[in-house]
Amino acid sequence: QVQLVESGGGLVQPGGSLRLSCEVSGLPLDYYAIGWFRQAPGKEREGVSCISNNDGSIVYPESVKGRFTISRDDVKNTVYLQMNTLKSEDTAVYYCAAPGRRDYTGRYYCGERTSDFGSWGQGTRVTVSS
Repeated sequence: QVQLVESGGGLVQPGGSLRLSCEVSGLPLDYYAIGWFRQAPGKEREGVSCISNNDGSIVYPESVKGRFTISRDDVKNTVYLQMNTLKSEDTAVYYCAAPGRRDYTGRYYCGERTSDFGSWGQGTRVTVSS
């Protein structure tokens, strides 16, 4: 059974940093894709970043490129989202998800859409405010 557990959210001032963690069980990270999404109040859930062996690491929104970095520790089976120079517009609940898009060969790839992922964590709240 696949389980994803996010942690690391909290209240941070603008310009600050946070590192989110997504601990994954029941799924080897070197075979599947893990994505980070966020959902701000009143907005749709959007893809933020993704990592897989077949894609490497990807950051989607232009607004976070250069500020957010995704990485993973295959020994700990954990994926991280390092968020620097945080802005008020980064305020959202952040979710990690698995396993990504499967192609006809059985390989898994990153995806930007929520429909590309079938298993989700419970989310961790990030609030950027002074």
